[in-house]
Amino acid sequence: MTRGGHPPIVLVPGAWLGGWAWRDVARRLRAAGHDVFPATLTGLGERVHLAHPQVDLEAHIADIVNLLDYEGLADATLVGHSYAGIVITGVADRRPERLGALVYLDTSPVPDGFAIIDALSAEQREREERDVREHGDGWRWPVVERETLASGMFGSAAGLNDAQLAIIEDRGTAQPYATFTSRLHLARTGEAPTYRRAMIIGTSGGMTAAMLRALIEQGDPRAAALSAPDWDLHELATGHWAMLSSPDSLAELLHRIAAAAAR
Repeated sequence: MTRGGHPPIVLVPGAWLGGWAWRDVARRLRAAGHDVFPATLTGLGERVHLAHPQVDLEAHIADIVNLLDYEGLADATLVGHSYAGIVITGVADRRPERLGALVYLDTSPVPDGFAIIDALSAEQREREERDVREHGDGWRWPVVERETLASGMFGSAAGLNDAQLAIIEDRGTAQPYATFTSRLHLARTGEAPTYRRAMIIGTSGGMTAAMLRALIEQGDPRAAALSAPDWDLHELATGHWAMLSSPDSLAELLHRIAAAAAR
């Protein structure tokens, strides 16, 4: 626990982003009494100089495992946005004893053996592979131009203004594509988690908590991973990039999730 009994919070950004994307959220969480660790994964953000073709999913999982270990964190709330959902799933498999809550921000848990490319539509995958081949030296996925970001092809841009779209386009860094093609390997499948799990849904993307609960009740296989009783479903009335479009509401919600897990 940190001062005031508030758990530490680790923030892991999605593709193209670095710890910089969490600046406003982190400031608000620190004001609320949390120790906050906005992570930058290998090859991205200020760690772009470490990018190379062999940077894969395991490297990114190791980034966060090492952060938890070397900071000596306990009862941490671990937040993963978008692509980082698969990263935090791997981290929770390696270090469950360090976690109090696992939070999926506009993303969802994935099973053992899954790769990010498995979740892509044919259009998305074709676009990514072409960009990697033609503009990423065959191993990096470049940040798409602002018009494509605004179109919502890679997540609803609702709530983002022109300046925020420009920040993603200008400050984002190409994603080592092996992080999308390498597969998740889990050792604790079937074990009941010792931490709470939560999903935060950006409702501007077209999904709501009520819709997801209906899928769970219907036994829809797409929602099967969320049917366990330790899951909490939350909503934010914004798009995919909530840390930029709705930092106040996101910080308040993360504070409440962390506090509930600590009780």
